[in-house]
Amino acid sequence: MMRHAMPILLLLWLAGCATAPIAPVAVPKPSAAQRENVAVAPEKGSNVVLYALSLIDSGYRYGGKNPEAGLDCSGMVSHIYEKAAGIRVLGSAADIARKGKPVELAQARPGDLVFFNTRNRSHSHVGIYIGDGRFVHAPNSQGKVRTESLAQGWFAKRLEEARTYFD
Repeated sequence: MMRHAMPILLLLWLAGCATAPIAPVAVPKPSAAQRENVAVAPEKGSNVVLYALSLIDSGYRYGGKNPEAGLDCSGMVSHIYEKAAGIRVLGSAADIARKGKPVELAQARPGDLVFFNTRNRSHSHVGIYIGDGRFVHAPNSQGKVRTESLAQGWFAKRLEEARTYFD
């Protein structure tokens, strides 16, 4: 019993050393513009994600721009962004990429767009980042709107970048 008491006493003594007070750190206050941007982006991003998730299992149609007739990847993004965030996003996946602001993948927020090289062409496919390393997209004529992983699978190998329309 005495053999076990010494290590326990040592641990208790060391734990007491770790409770020294920490000096307060001054955190700069964001400007009014920064506060407004932070509030708007998550709200619009959340609306985009929720609407995108509501379209899971919608049919695919090349050139499709509404869920009733079917959606392709850029048509899905255009439809969702307009309905959920009031943002007009038009054109092909490459057109949409050109107009967005680049974001580091590690900094992508739900609602941001992720772009892929699926046809040996840069920005040939687009999806909506939903968080936790996943995205929603309209993949092809054999599929329906669905979620996929950015970290594994066919699309992970073709991921190019993330872009935002919220800032």
